[in-house]
Amino acid sequence: MKLKSLALAAVLAATAGASLAPSLAQAQAKEQFFPLLVYRTGPYAPNGTPWANGKQDYIKLINATGGINGVKISYEECETGYATDKGVECYERLKDKGATLIDPQATGITFALTDKAPADKIPLLTLGYGLSASQDGNVFKWNFPLMGSYWTAADILIQHIAKKEGGADKLKGKKITLVYHDSPFGKEPIPLLQERAKMNGFELNLIPVAAPGIEQKSAWLQVRQQRPDYVLLWGWGVMNSTALKEAVATGYPREKMYGVWWAGAEPDVKDVGANAKGYNALALNTAGTEPKVIQDILKNVHDKGQGTGPRDEVGSVLYTRGVIIQMLGIEAVRRAQERFGKGKVMTGEQVRWGLENLALDQKKLDALGFAGVLRPISTSCQDHMGSTWARIETWDGAKWNVGADWYQADEQIIRPMVKTAGEKYAGEKKLNRRDASDCGA
Repeated sequence: MKLKSLALAAVLAATAGASLAPSLAQAQAKEQFFPLLVYRTGPYAPNGTPWANGKQDYIKLINATGGINGVKISYEECETGYATDKGVECYERLKDKGATLIDPQATGITFALTDKAPADKIPLLTLGYGLSASQDGNVFKWNFPLMGSYWTAADILIQHIAKKEGGADKLKGKKITLVYHDSPFGKEPIPLLQERAKMNGFELNLIPVAAPGIEQKSAWLQVRQQRPDYVLLWGWGVMNSTALKEAVATGYPREKMYGVWWAGAEPDVKDVGANAKGYNALALNTAGTEPKVIQDILKNVHDKGQGTGPRDEVGSVLYTRGVIIQMLGIEAVRRAQERFGKGKVMTGEQVRWGLENLALDQKKLDALGFAGVLRPISTSCQDHMGSTWARIETWDGAKWNVGADWYQADEQIIRPMVKTAGEKYAGEKKLNRRDASDCGA
């Protein structure tokens, strides 16, 4: 990628050697650096690529329109292939280049970095994924699962199914099967679903699928034998389209299938087409080119030949989610500048404060061009999630149609689980819960 800061580094290193290192450091200090962990290769590339392109394009948009209060943004991508070990390697390589915020872009990588982030003072932004218990900011000071976790996702799906059945009491005796990616990502919703099964009296069956998810015949043979009333799909990448193809082959009704928000994008259904009609998934955000922020990207980035990926990808589900993730990171920097100095490069600790004090109401979202794209977000010292809302979208054979009803996760169920899990983690790691004085730091 042609980045001014990286090009400068190469020239200085080649022509002047170590004697010019202070000048290079000064040049870099004038830019806010965002490391971008990506996976553009391997079985998850069709989903990871638009996500990554959306993040890059939003950075380019901000730079094209003046930066963050005048501070330009630099970035560098590092390919993980969705592998945890490579993700950790990328983190270690990029953290010393001035990283002040990292989106690991995988739950497994997030798990591995959760213990590293406090020592390095680099916050982890894990929108809609990661460690569900990290909603508790009193224990997980450096984790920010903004907009939802897999516990909130699972709870909303059960709420929706209950509504379809005519009430939560109608779930008693029903069979619900979770077909899940056999990884930290896929296992995260299980505690919430088990709790809901106890509360609502449905039978929960668990069917793991080995990564990457290309081979699922045995899993769907179990589905056919169990004859569940509903199937929840916790897949990613090639696993999702494969699951839909197997559902078609075994005759399982797609309208009885509900995917997590990482199983509800264009790459998941385009190869199945009309055969996936009726399939449902959670929607964290809208898609399409109508939002002002997408129009701004087309005008200020793609129309000027600076687009990261193909133009027709702009506004797709995962592309838009990448835009949202990068916006939240940039707004955390902007929020931090309000306290620590506008026009200055923020440190990791300052960005963490910004993430913990986000106040993106509807007026602010509208001003940023995100009207109708997502719900308002407001974080705090205790709440590192800020929003637990989602909707249901349905594939009509050619496009996704997002339902009108917003669902909010039931905090009466989730809060006690978050607290218990947080206390367990704190005990294992010998951590003290933060007090009020630390929340103002």
